[in-house]
Amino acid sequence: AFTLKMWKALGKRKGLIMVAIVRFIERISGVVGFIGAWVMLPLILSMVYEVFARKLFDAPTFWAYEIGYMLAGTCYMFGMGYCLRQGGHIRVDFLYDSMSNKRKALVNFLGYLILLIPGALWVTFGLYEYAIEAYVSNEVSGESSWNPIIWPFRVVWVIGYVSLTLQAISELIKNYMILRGIDIEQYGFVALKESTG
Repeated sequence: AFTLKMWKALGKRKGLIMVAIVRFIERISGVVGFIGAWVMLPLILSMVYEVFARKLFDAPTFWAYEIGYMLAGTCYMFGMGYCLRQGGHIRVDFLYDSMSNKRKALVNFLGYLILLIPGALWVTFGLYEYAIEAYVSNEVSGESSWNPIIWPFRVVWVIGYVSLTLQAISELIKNYMILRGIDIEQYGFVALKESTG
């Protein structure tokens, strides 16, 4: 009886640790996604300024193109992990919809474990090296006469993929919890949610 109580206590503690990890990761994804969303404001303002400067005053800027792709890229990269957290990535699977929640959790668990996490880690490490090379060599964009240094934008890529990788780990844990029969909704988590529009 004592051993059984010990195992149950360890199981509860393990569950609480998983919950804490998921909450921590989802907080990171939320903050990074929030920053990505707010980067849209300077993107809009800079593009509106460029249009007015070009069309009304015949004085185009030399920096608008660079600012545009860097800020739009930041919105996209910072939004990847948040989008995964919200279930916003598109699923193309006609079999998935007819599966039970446990089977969906198994498909998700294996997909994250075998495909997404290893791929995201590989890309993250590659992008990290890419950013370091740009920093060390003082690489510039070469896209316009402004020609800004490019390493800060490359760091944005790394942050975006770190956020995506962490959120994939969070999704892996949530699907593992579902497979173990733990009701994740009691903790305010969602794992099998899909975007509907």
